[in-house]
Amino acid sequence: MTDPWVALEPGADPAERARMLRRAHETFTEAGTVPRPVRPVVADSWRRSARAGVGPDGSASVELMDGDLGVYRAEHPLARVMPLFRELLGTFAADGEHLLAVCDAHGRLLWVEGHASTRRQAGLMNFVPGARWAETAVGTNAPGTAVALDRPVQVFAAEHFIRRVQPWTCAAAPVHDPRTGRVLGAVDITGGDGLAHPHSLGFVQAVARAAESHLALLAPEMPAADLPELTALGRDEAQLLTGGRRIRLSRRHSEIMVLLTRHPEGLTGDELLCALYEDESVTPVTLRAELARLRRVLGPGLLASRPYRLTVPVESDVSVVERRLETGAVTAAATAYSGPLLPASQAPAVVRLRGRLADGLRTALIARRDPDLLADWAHTPWGEDDFEVWRALVAARPTAAVRSRLAALEAELSAPGVRRRGVAAPEALRPCP
Repeated sequence: MTDPWVALEPGADPAERARMLRRAHETFTEAGTVPRPVRPVVADSWRRSARAGVGPDGSASVELMDGDLGVYRAEHPLARVMPLFRELLGTFAADGEHLLAVCDAHGRLLWVEGHASTRRQAGLMNFVPGARWAETAVGTNAPGTAVALDRPVQVFAAEHFIRRVQPWTCAAAPVHDPRTGRVLGAVDITGGDGLAHPHSLGFVQAVARAAESHLALLAPEMPAADLPELTALGRDEAQLLTGGRRIRLSRRHSEIMVLLTRHPEGLTGDELLCALYEDESVTPVTLRAELARLRRVLGPGLLASRPYRLTVPVESDVSVVERRLETGAVTAAATAYSGPLLPASQAPAVVRLRGRLADGLRTALIARRDPDLLADWAHTPWGEDDFEVWRALVAARPTAAVRSRLAALEAELSAPGVRRRGVAAPEALRPCP
């Protein structure tokens, strides 16, 4: 075979090769050895799959559903080249009773399109949008292995690690960000034995390169590229990205920027005083001096006065989490949440916002009852003592370790003078005049 990444050399008998591969697969799953007919790229993938704990009778799990999937797809860079994928591969997939699939860099399927009957059959093995087809989750498969190896690969019949996938053949190629070179995901064609031809892999590889070229042309026109971005979750001092500069803000400047991004209409000096300071003795002169220093840090033209406001829209990670929660995209919101908002801040308005955001997200996680999302929250510094989340996790995934942790929390909370910990309700604050 001239190309180790191609499943069948020209002239090979697909039926005979499939029988040989099934025997080889059984030998590997029973004895852990890989017989000769298996290509090195597949043998290495089988070994990685076994080390990752993938079983030959396993199946893919669906990680992104409904609103979460829609939001994630809309924000993913490969959404910009889906029209190109459909133009180049859509007719080929429909006419040949194949499927066009696109996954992200984690092997999660974002789009699965093509022949209706083939889609129904693929759905029986969870080859559907939102399902995780990473090599570490379902073993050897073209999109997952292409992402893992960062190169085009074709997988034929029993070369798939999971038995229920072995009637299928697929060819996939990774797609890279043209500016950074990082893997964005992969484009895949999945179907029957007809895709085992070497031309299938060359075709999908050419489509991937065309997508990268298209992304390179679109990059200068990205509308949000020049807009400032504020990162304030999980850090005491926010970071502002503007005009190609990364500015680390002081704690007070961080609080001011968070409040101004939430009030594009602007805030008066009195409103800012009330929002920022618990001590009513702080004077307007102190605030004006702080705003003058912030204006010098930001540079000319970004901060205006009367009222105090930002002159251009500023995207913040707080806004991203809020938007996703409002649309029901809980998984996407949890992914964007990197910790409490300015956790050291005692500014009244920031404390209120911090509590409201954290409580809204944890409430959504508890309602969703997804064990992975609950576990991710419970194993963070801000969630490790969150009794309600641990109780929900026990209900969703009652392992010995989880039950033990909940029991320990219950014992701590039953001690005299100890109140329930976790994300508390927003502190009582004096009302603004």
